[in-house]
Amino acid sequence: MATRGSYTTIEVAAREVRLSNPDKLFFEQAGHTKLDLANYYVEVADAALIHLRERPTTMKRFVDGAGGEFFFQKRVPKGPPEWLETATVHFPSGRNARELVANDAAHLVWAVNLGVIDFNPWPVRRADLDHPDELRVDLDPTPGVEFDEVRRVALVVREVLADHGLAGFPKTSGSRGIHVNVRVEPEHGFTEVRRAALALAREVERRVPKLATSKWWKEERHGVFVDYNQNARDRTVASAYSVRPTPDARVSCPLEWDEVPDAEPAELRLDTVPKRVAEVGDPSASIDDHPGSLDALLELAARDEAEGLGDAPWPPHFRKQKGEPKRVEPSKARKGR
Repeated sequence: MATRGSYTTIEVAAREVRLSNPDKLFFEQAGHTKLDLANYYVEVADAALIHLRERPTTMKRFVDGAGGEFFFQKRVPKGPPEWLETATVHFPSGRNARELVANDAAHLVWAVNLGVIDFNPWPVRRADLDHPDELRVDLDPTPGVEFDEVRRVALVVREVLADHGLAGFPKTSGSRGIHVNVRVEPEHGFTEVRRAALALAREVERRVPKLATSKWWKEERHGVFVDYNQNARDRTVASAYSVRPTPDARVSCPLEWDEVPDAEPAELRLDTVPKRVAEVGDPSASIDDHPGSLDALLELAARDEAEGLGDAPWPPHFRKQKGEPKRVEPSKARKGR
């Protein structure tokens, strides 16, 4: 690594990547600089790239560090290095964008130089952009819900997945929740994968109705929301080993299932996770060896639909979908009547 004035050159993955303003504080409270962030991703690259390689990735840029404003940049800026890998994705609006495909550690450092803190990949690979190979379970606690409830719901998610022939790989979200990533055979489009995720969310709710909800409208939620809409096209979540823009630089860190009951997100940070990976390894290292079929979850979805449970609301930027209920909060719909 060579330092010259206001930039540093990092040699990684057989590339020389320029990092401007390396001493800039990106996490003021924790004291971590832009260079600290880049070095973190170099240290955990082998593990992080399992979840990023060959996936188009939206860049979430914090040009003033974690405490500043951020914006999502879907298109790679003009004039990228000639070695940078990309993929052109298509959005529900009909537009498209050439997005980053982070295939080695040099790509991670290049993105950090632009102010990227966490990486948000699509659940598809570049070779087949229309058929996800990952179903994502996002457990999002409603206000006032303790993390222990999130952990309990995560264990129910594991049971539901196992009952339907699927293996889940849990990780802290790096914020207040837990994510469970599920490799699936890329046989279905986004709509069917979301349909399977909705069936899973409803089954989790049936098993622990006091703890979990699949209700989209915030006014109807309680406990832990199982966000099925994270599987709609163009929706992304922070990948495994992404640092999150929290004051203490927490990491979205993979866990073994037997760690989930006692996991403490505050202990999994930029300054602790590299040592954890070096000492105990990566709990998600084998995720690509466990692709499963969505058939059983789609059969569950069909049973729900036959019993009168139709589609649930989609995110607001999607066009109205066939069979979707009215896209209006229930309280407003009542007032309208």
